Amino acid sequence: MSMSNPRYNQIADRDLLIEFRDALSDQVTTLERQVANLRRDAGDRESVATLFRALHTIKGDASICRFELGVRITHPIESLLVRLREGKLAFSPLLAEAILLALDRLELAVEALLAGRSLDSLRLQPLIDGLDLLSTRENDGLDNASIALIEAVTGFRPANAAAKLTPKAAARGQGNAGDLKFFQRLALQLETYSPLFKGRSGRLLRLALETNDRAGRPVDPAQLEAAVYLHDIGMMFLPESIWLKVGALTDAERRVMHEHPSFAAGIAERMVGWHEAAAMIAQHHEMADGRGYPQGLKEDQIVPGAKILAIVDAFESVTLKHSHRGEGRSLLRAIAEINASDNQFSAEWIEHFNQVIRGMVEA
Repeated sequence: MSMSNPRYNQIADRDLLIEFRDALSDQVTTLERQVANLRRDAGDRESVATLFRALHTIKGDASICRFELGVRITHPIESLLVRLREGKLAFSPLLAEAILLALDRLELAVEALLAGRSLDSLRLQPLIDGLDLLSTRENDGLDNASIALIEAVTGFRPANAAAKLTPKAAARGQGNAGDLKFFQRLALQLETYSPLFKGRSGRLLRLALETNDRAGRPVDPAQLEAAVYLHDIGMMFLPESIWLKVGALTDAERRVMHEHPSFAAGIAERMVGWHEAAAMIAQHHEMADGRGYPQGLKEDQIVPGAKILAIVDAFESVTLKHSHRGEGRSLLRAIAEINASDNQFSAEWIEHFNQVIRGMVEA
């Protein structure tokens, strides 16, 4: 069975699939909450029962909506949860990671189908094969099967605990240290607007600099550091009701949001010695396939620093956008989604970024 099979790539009824997407979002919230409970107390039978009911509902909704891919992904997970509920299997963090990864991929597949994008980058066939195999395993083979599934789908081997993102001293290059200190203060001021932003600058800086290091430092580290600090400062020139909005933006709000790179780049352009950083800032929302903004540049037109910034910024956003669920996405699940963003990012820089994340996961 190939994921190019028309049964999976075609939408039987678009309106029904939209209903399924909305219902799935609600149920995944419940699922993640119960998984968090089980990570604290693996013997919590009520959480297991709630987990099963939510998954059973998702499978039923997929069947009603004639969404065969949804049934194929949820059926083996349901079988696992039946055995877990009956006490025949023991809950493990690796099993939880495999289940949550499968649900992430299901959400991404629905979004891709509704947007008319290909499913190829999601590696759904290895996911389904791995789930089928996982559903037949006993306790002694459960973790190994979970590891195999995660590695087959994401390309990364999970660890018991991901390495913490801890800031390190930034290379200063030839840049003005006083300017960088000022830029950092602006970034820290932006962080005060929401508890969700706390520590964001340090996380982004570490990822950007290490990705650049992996490539042999083709981007001036000081210019990259400045771009990390300033790239979202333009938000502060926009109405807070827009850039701090929790729900989906309207078309008009989205057009306003598209102005923020220009505001931030304008600050750097007006300071001596930071024109490279300004270009990175101005282009950090451009995409390799030309679908980005504000200019719709394609990969060969985008400066390398902006390509790095786009990846690390998206990685941070993936973890942020699901934080309201109570159980934030793990580092492993976040990188899986970034890699599934077909043609959005530079393939060359994604590979360097993957090496950084792989090192963190395997540390």
